[in-house]
This record gives sequence, C-alpha cells and structure tokens, in this order.
Amino acid sequence: MQLTLWTYEGPPHVGAMRIATAMKDVHYVLHAPQGDTYADLLFTMIERNAKRPPVTYTTFQARDLGGDTAELFKNAAREAYARFSPKAMMVGSSCTAELIQDDPGGLCKALDLPVPVVALELPSYQRKENWGASETFYQMVRQLADTSVRRAPQTEGESEGETRRPRCNILGPASLGFRHRDDLREITGLLTDMGVDINVTAPLGATPADLARLGDADFNVVLYPEIAMLAASWLKRTFNQPSTRTVPIGSGATRDFIAEVAELAGVDPSGVLANAEARAPWYAKSVDSTYLTSKRVFVFGDATHVVAAARIAAQEMGFTVVGLGTYSREFAREVREAAQLYGVEALISDDYLEVEARIAELQPELVLGSQMERHIAKRLGVPCAVISAPVHVQDFPARYSPQMGFEGANVLFDTWVHPLMMGLEEHLIGMFRGDAEFHEDAAPSHLGGAVTPRAQTVAASAEPAHVLAAEATTAVEAANETLSPAEATWGIDAEKELKKIPFFVRGKAKRNTERFAMDRGVSLITVETLYDAKAHYGR
Repeated sequence: MQLTLWTYEGPPHVGAMRIATAMKDVHYVLHAPQGDTYADLLFTMIERNAKRPPVTYTTFQARDLGGDTAELFKNAAREAYARFSPKAMMVGSSCTAELIQDDPGGLCKALDLPVPVVALELPSYQRKENWGASETFYQMVRQLADTSVRRAPQTEGESEGETRRPRCNILGPASLGFRHRDDLREITGLLTDMGVDINVTAPLGATPADLARLGDADFNVVLYPEIAMLAASWLKRTFNQPSTRTVPIGSGATRDFIAEVAELAGVDPSGVLANAEARAPWYAKSVDSTYLTSKRVFVFGDATHVVAAARIAAQEMGFTVVGLGTYSREFAREVREAAQLYGVEALISDDYLEVEARIAELQPELVLGSQMERHIAKRLGVPCAVISAPVHVQDFPARYSPQMGFEGANVLFDTWVHPLMMGLEEHLIGMFRGDAEFHEDAAPSHLGGAVTPRAQTVAASAEPAHVLAAEATTAVEAANETLSPAEATWGIDAEKELKKIPFFVRGKAKRNTERFAMDRGVSLITVETLYDAKAHYGR
C-alpha cells in the first residue's frame, strides 16, 4: 500500500456503497472501525444527495478489539433490518476491519434474516473502487435475478413491430458516477424514440424486485463497462441476452450505438438518425473553430471515457492525441489498443505524479482528464476539461449536462473548446500588458478614471541600477560557463517575450527554441535566441 496525497479510486467497499446508494430498498451493513465512515461525505457533499447512503457501520473502536467484535456486527445487522426494513441486505468489511477476519457473511447467515443477504468479499489491499462496484453489482444480479423469468419468444405469425416491441435492460449507471443520471435520461429517450422499451435500469433506481426480472428482456445496453460488464456477461450465459459494445459518447459513437441497437432490436434507425440534433459536428467544422485543428491533447481517466474522448478528439474535433492513459488497470488492454490507433504509448498508472510527469514531458495544449488532471494542468498552465471520475462537486451540476448521445456531444464540444477559446482574452491582455490601461499596476479598466493607478513601490533596500545591471551580466556569464546545452535555461527577458506569443502556439515556439538552442550549444536562451529560432523554423 502506498501513502499518497491524492488517489484516483477509493477502496472497494466505496464501490459497494455506490451500488447500495444507487438502488432502492437495499441496505449495506459495513463492518468498519470508527474513522472509516468518511464515505458518507462522498454522496452528501460531493454528489449532493438529499439523503445519506443506506449504510450502517459497526464503528468499533480500539478498546473493542479485545472483546467480541463479531457480536458487534451481529447487533448492527439486526438493528439495521429492524429500523430500515430493506428488501435485501449487503454485508461486508472495510479495509481495516478486513484484517480482523470476522466473516460478516457467515455471521449474517447465522442470524437467519427474512430477506436475501448478499455477502461481499472485497479484497481491499488488492483491488479498488470500480472493481468493488463491478463485483458488488455482479453479486447482486447473480443472487437476486430469477432464472425462471424469461423473455417470451416471438409468436409465430406475429409481426415484430405490431405486437411485440423489443425490450432491453440498461446496465451500469450508479451513484457517484460522472454524469450518470443525465446520461441515463439521454439514452432512455434515444431508445424510446427507436421503439425499444426499457425493462430494468440497474443499479441506479432499481429495487431487488427489479433485479429479479432482468431475464425478461431481449438484450442489454451496457453504458459503463467498468461497472456492468461482469454482470452483463453473466446475463448472457444465463438468459442468452446479447449486450451492446459501443458506448455512445460523441456523435460518431452515438450513431454506431444506434446502428448496433437497431440490429439487436430489429428496428429501423433511419428516423432517429434523420432527426438527430447534434450541433457539435457543424461547430467543429465552422470558421470560428478552425484554429483548433491539430492542437496537442493529452487524455487520462477511466477507460470508458478515455477511449471515447480520444476518438472524439481525433475524429470529430481535429485535435492531435499526443498521449492517453487510464488508472483502470482492469481495462488496460482496451486502452493500449486505443493508443495504438493514435501512435502513442498508453500510460497505465494510478500514480498522479507519474501522470503529471508525462503531461510535463509531452507539453500538450489541452488536457482532458479527471479532477486530478485539472489541478495538474493548472500548475502547468495548460487548459483542462474534466471528462472522467474522480470528480469534485462542480462536476455534479444542477443543470442537465449529459456526456452521452447527441446532446452529450454538444456538451462535450462546449466543455472542451471553451477553455481554449476563453484563453484568447488572457492572451490579449498579456500582449498589451505594457500599455497604460493593462499593465500590472493599472486600475481596473471598467472603473475608468474613478480610480487612480496603483503606485509602484520600490523596496527600501533596492540596489542602484548600475549595480543590478552588473549583477545581471555576471549571472549570464556564469550560466554560460556552467550550463550544458542540454540544460539550457530561459533568461528573464526571453521568458517575457515568450509570453507575448499566442498561448495556442506558445508551446510549439518554446519547444522549437529549446531545440534550436541545444543544436547550437546555447546555454542561456535570450530574446535574440528566440527570434533566431523563429527565423530558422520560419524558412
């Protein structure tokens, strides 16, 4: 186990909480010490749920370890059932409680509660949150689905479109998911427009009774493979239900998804495709966004959103994908295959410092990532858009903001492009920073003459100008003597001049200048070096 400031995923019992919180009439009894109850905050403060998660903690303390912690768990389970009257219960241990090996499943079985009890064995020191959510959903489906419930076959002589509409399950949306609620609304509407009925949506909003009738569907729509792929595979083996493989993020993927659903459901997709309202493809080709073409993009997050984002960036936005990666080790193969399409090496890591180093090395002009990449990009001075969990409270907006479907494609265009477009204002201010109105000590321009410019202050201990000039000359001479070409640094005047270059080509100018200086053995980059490099590469 590694101590870290940030983590992309929590322990697997947090994934189990995401399933319990997403469902109805389900309660999770978690054997955990005092201090492991922090997970409530994820749902009430980050996701802003109106009620706390349906979780009961045993919250044993250090002094309890010398007694009977198993009896504490049994009491907690009895009280949880008596108080909440769930239709099904989940039981398990947190990462700390796992060490005392009290076996919550066996203890709850001995209680003989009158509802199904799903025992979760989630190895906290080998697995993480998304795996925990996937395993929990799989165990719930496997134990609660009624294998005797089957979709009635087509009656001979009946026409598919008249008497028997196709029916599907939607699998994957969960609590604390990145825009899951909005995605579900968008895809539900899309399927309904295609003439496909929804049998069960799970785990979000599903009850144990809903899971019991999962078999009464023709096929499954898997929206988030990290959570639903394992359960969908079991449903395929048990009920012979095929599943969709395409995740409808982006205009192109949404059209592919519609075609895939149409084939599984036996419906005509032409009407839905003809009425599609996707403004993003036209915007991406419009005159006022052509300056975005070939911008260097780095993509990082969960596997589903990374693979989808890379496709959108390359095929729909005209960006150049210079790097991509994921913290989802279970889907490393899919991400590596996607990386091969763009000629880059995939980064499979859950160490944010390694991700930061790769971003600094590649020097992209836009980062598409999680909340952590937002912080990294801010430190590096690079625009960033969040496309994946982990996320902060601002990524659970009150407005409707899906990532999937045609409306999701529009949202993605705005989210990705605006950080680049809005940066133009900062660039213009930077270009005219020396003017009377815009220099750093000027009063805010919107106040006009009402406020006088702030007076520049000079430290009392400041040296005379000729002394400062002599010290600067000495520093330049010392740098030229001690630095190797590979360690070329930027002079102060050169850095100021570099900032005058438009931000969307500044990275390229910086890289070209450093390469020019290294080839010619220049240790200290000056304004003259910058312009010499510009003239060299402008030939």
